[in-house]
Amino acid sequence: MAYQRRIVDGVLDELFPELAAIALEGAKGVGKTATASQRAATVLSLDRPGQRETLSADLDYVTQVPTPVLIDEWQLVPSVWDRVRKAVDQHNAGGQFLLAGSAGVAPGVRIHSGAGRIVSIAMRPLSMAERGLVAPTVSLSDLLTGRRPRIGGQSPVDLSAYTDEILGSGLPGIRGLPPRARQFQLDSYLRRIVERELPENGVTVRRPEALRAWIAAYAAATATDTAYTKLLDAATAGEQNKSSRATADAYREHLTRIFVLDPIPAWIPTFHPLKRLTRSPKHHLLDPALAARLVGVGKAGLLKGEGRGVATDTGTWLGALFESLTAQSVRVYAEVASARVGHLRTKETDREIDLIVEGEDSSVVAIEVKLSESVSDKDVRHLNWLQRQLGDRLADRVLITTGKDAYRRPDGVAVIPLALLGP
Repeated sequence: MAYQRRIVDGVLDELFPELAAIALEGAKGVGKTATASQRAATVLSLDRPGQRETLSADLDYVTQVPTPVLIDEWQLVPSVWDRVRKAVDQHNAGGQFLLAGSAGVAPGVRIHSGAGRIVSIAMRPLSMAERGLVAPTVSLSDLLTGRRPRIGGQSPVDLSAYTDEILGSGLPGIRGLPPRARQFQLDSYLRRIVERELPENGVTVRRPEALRAWIAAYAAATATDTAYTKLLDAATAGEQNKSSRATADAYREHLTRIFVLDPIPAWIPTFHPLKRLTRSPKHHLLDPALAARLVGVGKAGLLKGEGRGVATDTGTWLGALFESLTAQSVRVYAEVASARVGHLRTKETDREIDLIVEGEDSSVVAIEVKLSESVSDKDVRHLNWLQRQLGDRLADRVLITTGKDAYRRPDGVAVIPLALLGP
């Protein structure tokens, strides 16, 4: 099949000729190998025993083959990271090494950070803009400038189509499958996490069924900051032999390390007039299709409002999944703008904003997500509150919807259908 160009390709086109080594990081199946292979003269696949043994026996091999060199699943031979770092110290010309990995270093293994030598870039599943449903008309990078760009455009994507996108997955190898085959692949992906990915990365899973239950509880808390103690209670409901808090914390640490969990941290700005902000992350899996599959509600049920998450006071289950789809796309676009993404919630829970995108110059775009076509003053009250708090530092206010039209309200809030937002 022809390669489908990704948004991160533009970042690589700009940076790789200037940087000696780049690490593409992300979960299994997001497309790291395919993307990196487009610009590699030599591919070393360390998930193949023969190539892994060759490199383990002679780390200098990476410097003896034609460049650019792609080292795929580098974490299976962690010492190769330090060898690349040393090679860059000796010769720092751009475009030498690409490292692709679906996990951090295994517990107990120490490597140099690579700071100043190896630059890390995140890859996630296909964003809405990469799925080709409609050409975006609004750029997140433009919103971050603070120039209040014109907002316009019409989207043919309706609620039913967004639900299809949630269930259809952004993982390239799964997305194009018929529904029944897609469900089997999602189930298989989740099984591999427990039975293969974690053990391959140095984690002993003593109770696979308990780990699967914890992942399902985490999925049910999608787009909330539900306490981890509550997740553990949900995962062990009715059990006599309950997992400990330490075990659950280990699950979370390891699943985050292999990029299966993709939580959004709380936004705590360095210089700000805001007080008493929560520090709890919002829970997201790498792909809302996995969360939907774990909870087990299909399209018809989602559209009827079925499905209960761990937190039952935060709107519909479909609304949580739509927010997760939005968050996943916004994080892809933010990578292009070298921006970070967080969320805002006061400890009294009287103010909450779904996504805060902060640029390198500390400019901020605040984003609320609403599973609806219509917009009321109530829907933008937290955005307007933040405008009063931050003043000019707030570059723009955005409400993401499932509607058809993109426009600016009289109060300046940009109303944008998710399909029309791009990098």
